[in-house]
Amino acid sequence: MNRHDLELGQLFLMGFAGTEVDSAHHVVEDISRHGLGGVILFDRDLHGARRNIESPGQLRKLTATLQAHARTPLFIAVDQEGGRVCRLKEEDGFPPTVPAKLLGDRDDPEETGRHAEQMAAMLAECGINMNMAPVVDLDLNPANPIIGRFQRSFGSEAGPVVRHASAVIAAHHRHNIACCLKHFPGHGSAAADSHQGFVDTTEPWQAVELEPYRQLFDTGFADSVMTAHVVNRRLDPTGLPATLSPLVLEGLLRDRLGFAGVIMSDDLQMRAISDQWSYAEAVQ
Repeated sequence: MNRHDLELGQLFLMGFAGTEVDSAHHVVEDISRHGLGGVILFDRDLHGARRNIESPGQLRKLTATLQAHARTPLFIAVDQEGGRVCRLKEEDGFPPTVPAKLLGDRDDPEETGRHAEQMAAMLAECGINMNMAPVVDLDLNPANPIIGRFQRSFGSEAGPVVRHASAVIAAHHRHNIACCLKHFPGHGSAAADSHQGFVDTTEPWQAVELEPYRQLFDTGFADSVMTAHVVNRRLDPTGLPATLSPLVLEGLLRDRLGFAGVIMSDDLQMRAISDQWSYAEAVQ
C-alpha cells in the first residue's frame, strides 16, 4: 500500500454484499489496504435478495465493524429519502417515513423538519453519516417514471423545493450527517429512467431546474451533489451524459454556479452509462 493508493481509494464509494463482514471480506481489504473512501448500503439487491440491512441492531454492528477497519473515517451512505426510496424500512424495525411529494403538498417546512429530524437521529444511531438526499428535482413531468411517479420531489417550483430541502439538510447537519442534492442538472422533466437506458432531456429540460442548486449554494450548502446520467445538448452539445461531461460539471456546476463541494456520480452501473461505456472508461 502506498500514498497514491490511499488517495485514489478516497475517491470511491462502493457497494458490497453482506449483512456482516470480517477481515476476510473484500470490502474490508479495500478499506484497510486501499483506503476506500466510503460504502453505500442497501436493504436488498436488484433480485430481491437481502443485501446489507436487516435490522437496527445488525446495522449498528455492521457500520461499527466497517469503521473499525478504516484509517480515515468512512463515509457510510444510504438512500433514505422517505417513501418509495427508503433503505431502512419499517418492516425491518425502522421508523416509518413519508414521501417528499406528500410533505411538499402539505407545504409545512416545520413538519418536514420534524420528519427529517426523526430520520437523521435514526441514521446517526445506526452509524450512517451520509444520506443521499434530498432530491431537489422539480416535479415538471408527473409521468416521469423515476421522480414523478415515485413521489420523490417536493414540488414543481423552486421556492417550495428549496424550503423543504433546507429543512431536511438542517436536520441532518444537527446529527453530523452529510447530505447529497440530486440529480444535477435536473431529472424531473425527463420522460425516461436512466436506470433503464439512454435519457435525453434536451427538449423538456428547463433552466429553472438549476434554481434549487443555485439557491442552496447561496445559503452555504457545500456537502455534495449527485449528477444525473442524462444527455442535455443545450448544456453539452457533444451529447455526453451530465455525469461524464466537463461542460456540465466544470463549466456549469463549478464555474457558473460556484459549487466547491464533492461531486458524486449516480451509480455507474445504471444502463444509461453501462450500455455505452465500460466501467473503467466511465470511472476515468
